[in-house]
Amino acid sequence: RRAMSDPRRTLGAQGEALAAAHLARHGYRIVGRNVRADGVELDLVAARGNLRVFVEVKTRRSRRLGLPEEAVDGRKRARLVRGAAAWMREHRVRAARVRFDVIAVERSEGGSWTLRHLPGAFDASHQ
Repeated sequence: RRAMSDPRRTLGAQGEALAAAHLARHGYRIVGRNVRADGVELDLVAARGNLRVFVEVKTRRSRRLGLPEEAVDGRKRARLVRGAAAWMREHRVRAARVRFDVIAVERSEGGSWTLRHLPGAFDASHQ
């Protein structure tokens, strides 16, 4: 991995940490962070009961490129579905329900953070 001196990587890591804390506060257990499965990086894998949630975290400093969640396009969704299926196989998780969430994190110029959790942002059949 590259050093964390890359400002984008640092921002992304901060966003992922905020997202993980948000999920934990809402009763989810984080079972994976930045894990790879079938060549796909999964930002967060969370569990609550028999539910497994694969979370894509998008962090931005501005809306110049649009809302963070808009970056999770059809191609990205298809990759996440493929990675989630591989992760489930590798971890022998069979009876779980699966959900795909997006957490959008924005940092204002003043340094304040906002977070939007979009549960069930997409599903495996509608990428």
